Amino acid sequence: MEKTAVHFGAGNIGRGFLGQLYFESGYATTFIDVIEDVVRGLHERRAYPLRTVSDADETMWIRNVDALHAANTEAVARVVAEASIGSTAVGVNVLPRIAPLLAQGLARRFEDPAAPPLNIIVCENLLDAGPFLRGEIWKHLAPRLHPLLDEKVGFVEASIGRMVPVMTDAVKAEDPLLVCVEPYCELPVDAEAFRGEVPAIAHMKPLRNFGAYVERKLFVHNMSHAATAYLGALRGHTFIWEAVADPCVRDVVEQALDESCRGLHARYGLSLEELRAHGADLLRRYANRALGDQVARVARDPLRKLGRHDRLVGAACMCIEQGVAPEGIALAAAAAMRYDPPDDPAAHSLQRTRAASGLEGVLKAVCGLDADAPLAALIGRADERLARDGWITQE
Repeated sequence: MEKTAVHFGAGNIGRGFLGQLYFESGYATTFIDVIEDVVRGLHERRAYPLRTVSDADETMWIRNVDALHAANTEAVARVVAEASIGSTAVGVNVLPRIAPLLAQGLARRFEDPAAPPLNIIVCENLLDAGPFLRGEIWKHLAPRLHPLLDEKVGFVEASIGRMVPVMTDAVKAEDPLLVCVEPYCELPVDAEAFRGEVPAIAHMKPLRNFGAYVERKLFVHNMSHAATAYLGALRGHTFIWEAVADPCVRDVVEQALDESCRGLHARYGLSLEELRAHGADLLRRYANRALGDQVARVARDPLRKLGRHDRLVGAACMCIEQGVAPEGIALAAAAAMRYDPPDDPAAHSLQRTRAASGLEGVLKAVCGLDADAPLAALIGRADERLARDGWITQE
């Protein structure tokens, strides 16, 4: 019997990561998306090119694929009902919109009492993304089917570490289905969330104590990536590789990485040596010129990235709880609060809040920090340092 995968989101992570894993594991994959050109192209060609970019580029063809438009609800439900594995990479805000489709497919699947479990790998930048998606699906299922969500549906959280830059116009012109990615290809997942047997999927790494690795991804990888972008933006850099090559930026990012690594070591007992080696490897990957990763892509939506539990403020709060002073992370957060490019609506909203109520207003409304919080004081001093040390023009 053919193994089949259904993946929601035919974007950079869907085609640039999950599609490769499924193809190498012998699955026939159906992508669900709303971008008509992509859906039509995948359906007609049943394949697409994936290019890993580094010192030596390499292109492989991902085959045995198809695509459905999300508006084709009956066909989507049928694919979900028959799938061997499912996954999502649609963005946190879109999860509630795909929940009805998943619910419809699950209801059809479990019309057969002997139907096997379905595991859904949730590839979203959100803590507790699995329970969140489960709750959204629960709203659209008949009450009699609610017990099956626990019994037969695994909501398997994943930690996405592969970097996929924005496709340039030149790349799109070469082939609208082409995706460029970095060589790094590893998918840590929550081993304890699966229902039934854990499937054998290439490059997938089932882990116990997965919460520690989710925080490692958010507070080491995402935090340092964002720090590089926001500090790099203040220095006028366009690309991440330029920013990380700037000694002023790199020194702060290295400091922030060390703070977060020490905090995670204290919190979870993870090897400090391994955490620091992971941080050093991230800096090496950020320096990949061929990837062409842009500061604007990584820095986009500072409102979300400055949230209380997100990469910057969340990492800093974690450090403080573990007795580590997050001065480097605080400087990166202060830089994020200054981010104001011409084409980022979230950044404009952030700056309106700052203009109306000052830094204290941003800390309260965006970061969820009271004025007397220890981190609020650290970020206040960091903001002063940005002016004092020449990162910004004195106001």
